[in-house]
Amino acid sequence: MEMLKPIITVDLFPSLGAELQSCLKSLSPSDWSKPTVCFPWTIKDVTAHLLGGSLGRLWKRDENNRLQLNDQPDFNTLLEQINHSNAEWVQAARRISPELLIELLDLTDRHLYEHFRRLDPFQLARITVAWASNNLPPNWFDIAREYTEKWLHQQHIREAAGQPLLLQKRWLKPVLETFVHALPYTYRGIQRRPDTRIGLIITGEAGGDWTLKRNQLEWELFSGRVEATDCLVEIDQDLAWRLFTRGISRQQARPQIHITGEESLGNHVLEMVSIMA
Repeated sequence: MEMLKPIITVDLFPSLGAELQSCLKSLSPSDWSKPTVCFPWTIKDVTAHLLGGSLGRLWKRDENNRLQLNDQPDFNTLLEQINHSNAEWVQAARRISPELLIELLDLTDRHLYEHFRRLDPFQLARITVAWASNNLPPNWFDIAREYTEKWLHQQHIREAAGQPLLLQKRWLKPVLETFVHALPYTYRGIQRRPDTRIGLIITGEAGGDWTLKRNQLEWELFSGRVEATDCLVEIDQDLAWRLFTRGISRQQARPQIHITGEESLGNHVLEMVSIMA
């Protein structure tokens, strides 16, 4: 086992944005109204949501008001606020044409990349990544979370439009590496003896091995695999990103997941969610 290393995704943003631009510019007028898995949002709605995300991050940049932990609402309140804000923005953005959405996305994504590029990756971010911790994360993790958001919604658009997904190692590996940071938080209420170990293997070229270990007080996540585990969970990479983002239900996913050892302990991996809304 090894300590987790920072996931540096900043330089992926321009290429990811270029892939989105190419995808959106290839859509026919009728494609924009096609439904996505983010029901009831259409392709146009998801595109508007991506624009709203970039605008929101740039607003925080320009406000320059660092939030403290005591300023953070609890998880359920935060989720309610996010859902309300998302719905409000998408409704308003329906008055924006697809052509203008594409242009605004290109503009805001370039500004967002420059903003992220200037940040010290190891300084504390302004907001929590609430599905992984109640504590303020380093900037590199907040930026990686933003990368997963932009990658994920682009896949929703591509899938609805019948275009190839970005599942190559270059794109998917940092997504999965970021998602698994939710494991300790997911298991925070599970009490076990110290040194209890849970192995997670995500198979495929973008996958990897991780070990969740219980110390005296909490669970810690490490990269790598140990032979002696209390349970071992194996998930295919395509199933993993869908499961951890509510793209497939736990009931649908469970027959495709291999668990050895203490099954009840391993089943809790299926509870992991690495998105807010």
